[in-house]
Amino acid sequence: MVNEIYAQTKESMDKSLEALKRDYGTLRTGKVNPAILDNITIDYYGTQTALSQVATILSPDATTINISPWEKNLVKDIEQAIAAANIGVNPNNNGESVQLFFPPMTVDQRKESAKGAKGMTDNAKVAIRNIRKSANDKIKKLNKDKEINDDESKTAQDEIQKITDSYGLKADDTFKAKEAEILKV
Repeated sequence: MVNEIYAQTKESMDKSLEALKRDYGTLRTGKVNPAILDNITIDYYGTQTALSQVATILSPDATTINISPWEKNLVKDIEQAIAAANIGVNPNNNGESVQLFFPPMTVDQRKESAKGAKGMTDNAKVAIRNIRKSANDKIKKLNKDKEINDDESKTAQDEIQKITDSYGLKADDTFKAKEAEILKV
């Protein structure tokens, strides 16, 4: 029973780290990442649809993203959606596709992006601690229901804390790598 709680805890914490890495994808680094467009949707025949579901998104070089819709009539909608998303660049429409030309990042922009990464990391660590609380609550309930004794409860809570500490360190390591990537000129 306790081993199941450990497994669930690790699985949930892994998901928190995966979510953190996905969040990092929305940050701008030295090279533009098409993932910056992940949260942009357009109205596609009455349904809000992700940009990646209606167009090919490519990054031919470090400062350009090219969006080629599968249906040419979507070019104007894509251009408007990107403008409304306020991602820090104006879309350029050539009639067949939309190009985004990102200027090289300034030192201040890099620091701001690193600060955003730090905030995302802190949120992930809060989620990890919430998972720990949930796991500890399950263990306390087992103890209260007399399924495990006090010593087993204490040992299990110590193990949950070790798991939490290791995932906190993984989040910090992930942040350090992302920060180095952002700040590298």
